[in-house]
Amino acid sequence: MPNAPDLPLIKPSDAKSWSLCARRVWLDNKGDFDLQTIDDPFEQLVIELGLAHEQAILERLSGDMDVHTASSTEDTARLMADRVPAIYQAQLLNEAEGIIGLPDFLLLGESGQYQAADAKLSLSEEKKEIQVQLGIYRRLLGTGLPAIVFLGDGEQALIGDEANAVANQFATEMRELLSSEDEPLVRYSHSKCRACPYYAHCKPPFEQKGELSLLYGIQGRAAIGLESAGIDTISKLADTHASAIPDIPYLKGDDKKNRAVLQAKSYLSNEVFRLKPVELPEGHWIHFDIEDNPLTGNGEKHVYLWGFLVPDFSDNSADEDFEYVWTDRDDEDEQGWLQFLKQVEGYKGQYPDLILAHYSSHERSTICAYAKRYVMEDHPTVVYLLGDESPLFDLQKPVLESLVLPLQGYGLKDICKHRDLVNFQWQDEESGSQWSVVQFNRFLAEPDPEIKARLKGEILGYNRDDVTATRRLEEWLRANFMS
Repeated sequence: MPNAPDLPLIKPSDAKSWSLCARRVWLDNKGDFDLQTIDDPFEQLVIELGLAHEQAILERLSGDMDVHTASSTEDTARLMADRVPAIYQAQLLNEAEGIIGLPDFLLLGESGQYQAADAKLSLSEEKKEIQVQLGIYRRLLGTGLPAIVFLGDGEQALIGDEANAVANQFATEMRELLSSEDEPLVRYSHSKCRACPYYAHCKPPFEQKGELSLLYGIQGRAAIGLESAGIDTISKLADTHASAIPDIPYLKGDDKKNRAVLQAKSYLSNEVFRLKPVELPEGHWIHFDIEDNPLTGNGEKHVYLWGFLVPDFSDNSADEDFEYVWTDRDDEDEQGWLQFLKQVEGYKGQYPDLILAHYSSHERSTICAYAKRYVMEDHPTVVYLLGDESPLFDLQKPVLESLVLPLQGYGLKDICKHRDLVNFQWQDEESGSQWSVVQFNRFLAEPDPEIKARLKGEILGYNRDDVTATRRLEEWLRANFMS
């Protein structure tokens, strides 16, 4: 189908937005927004590291072959006609289909055909947006040769015909989206939407409508099922008895239906509903939280900070000790892991009834990953941490099992920052897990010792706030919901 002359060109670079949300990719292309002022330090860091990775690949290729930089689609076509060995910043245009692609490289193969190649920080070529981009480049080249992905860990991967289906789906859906003058209808997703640059644009209409997917636990298919039963707003759900709700996808059984109704009531009234008493283990609680860097050169996450809040419960004092294990570089990763195990061994010896309290499954899964990484699944302290008598306790579990809160997400900050709930405020309003990664990468790159020390201090302060928040949550649960 020829591209209408007034429609925006389909760009494979839109694949990430397309994979996240149809409205987001429509607004990227047809919305009237100035997003230049939006400052996302984490996204900027990812862009900078991606460009550095691309430059490293360019330097490597330039050492092996003659690389020419293209300046336009016409220049790309000329360089391809001249059969140059490698083209950097190529531009491929198919006017009939209305698609323009900008592969990082075109490499001339032994068969005389060009292969598209991209540098990606990702550790896997299986990500949907990568499959789309490289699949579209192959489509534009009209080649049967696989495309090449230079992955972030130094490995290479090939993408062939297996990407054709998703690339074709992308082209078809993008053509339909771009031909429409109306914003696509979508559902709210707390985890995706709050990280989107169009959050302030989309959220108010969702709220005005009483969109069901604003509620925690009500996903798209559940919202569709409720609407088909005539329950199409949060208010209607709050006024519905759970027994009147039919079984629908992701909302089957009395417990789930009752929770959905209570979640709607809580959203409207700001009330907390207790499903059952909270149960917390007895023992000496140490609150535990980690900070890790996913943007490493070797492709493996580096835990640069294992943090512990060690209160003295013996005399009910308010004194608190923050202890931690820190490593500067990812080549010190094993050293940090062993020091963490030593720290736990010390706590175990000091407190036979030790409880290592954390929030969400991230800490446990990280310990599992590290034990596997260093082939230490049988290490006594690892067995202690992960076995049947494990001291690890995930505080999120009793919250989800026992309480319905007036929140759209049940993350630690969602609960603790809420003025009517725990009401614990982090010292740095902007701090968060991605903020910590940005600060740590700035720390790594900073040559000035004083600035470096300040950055480390800020990261430690954030982690201390995290473990302190975990303790405040424990205290709030004990004071209000244990019986």
